Amino acid sequence: MAAEPAGGGVRKLRGAAGAVPVGLCGVRVTVRAACAAFALLCPGAGGMTRFALTVVRHGETRLNKEKILQGQGIDEPLSETGFKQAAAAGMFLNNVKFTHIFSSDLMRTKQTVHGILEKSKFCKDMTVKYDSRLRERKYGVAEGSPLSELRAMAKAAGQECPVFTPPGGETLDQVKMRGKDFFEFLCQLILKEAGQNEQFSQEAPSDCLESSLAEIFPLGKNCASTFNSDSGAPGLVASVLVVSHGAYMRSLLDYFLTDLKCSFPVTLSRSELTSVSPNTGMSVFIINCEKGEVKPTTQCVCVNLQGHLTGVTKIH
Repeated sequence: MAAEPAGGGVRKLRGAAGAVPVGLCGVRVTVRAACAAFALLCPGAGGMTRFALTVVRHGETRLNKEKILQGQGIDEPLSETGFKQAAAAGMFLNNVKFTHIFSSDLMRTKQTVHGILEKSKFCKDMTVKYDSRLRERKYGVAEGSPLSELRAMAKAAGQECPVFTPPGGETLDQVKMRGKDFFEFLCQLILKEAGQNEQFSQEAPSDCLESSLAEIFPLGKNCASTFNSDSGAPGLVASVLVVSHGAYMRSLLDYFLTDLKCSFPVTLSRSELTSVSPNTGMSVFIINCEKGEVKPTTQCVCVNLQGHLTGVTKIH
């Protein structure tokens, strides 16, 4: 039985029975056990609704490569490399059964989500919902200018570049609030659909949703202790794909970390959590939510995964 490398540090063993995920700690696990590991991420209590959230940055544009700020006002298409990255992301995700797909309404994200869905075994004909709340941070007068000019403006104002707001741009708090607004909308949507349809899990079986994710994504850093088929946690009712932008994704991570106290893999450093995702980098979360004023709980599976980009130029 030969070992094959897979994206994100997960190896797969192939034999007569097909691919079997191998955890990051070298522990061989079946798909059933991998699903159980997903079930243990953010274990739910009575009344809890659980879903998976996969967030992907758009592919490279010419202006990304030239380090020119695009924001919202420069609606640049993907470069040749960007289309290759989108196709690579699509091949990596082609066996994932998404139930909902959202994208920023800017051209680079539209082309990326299209490239992903073209490679999908299950989602080719799904409707993509374009949402302006998923747009990149607005950089005002700095849009269309080199990143070096934004840094010079920040230095002249006596501020660090990430927190500096150019005239006409959005503050980090404003971007974070957009992310919060979309995330709360998403939680309410999933809760509503799960509540309206008691057969929801039969239409999108939780074991299929979990197995399609568990086969390709790292299952946390404590794999030796999390594989337990008797977890008793509720299954996933939905698997959501969101395609967005680098600064927006970084703000969303900050919201998860500081406001929702998201649990991240212990081996991730603070700098890794605050770095901008590479083009088509992926972050995956398990969300536990319930009706009422209770905040959702979030568990990070991986951040800025980029194993699918091997052999394809990456832009940070």
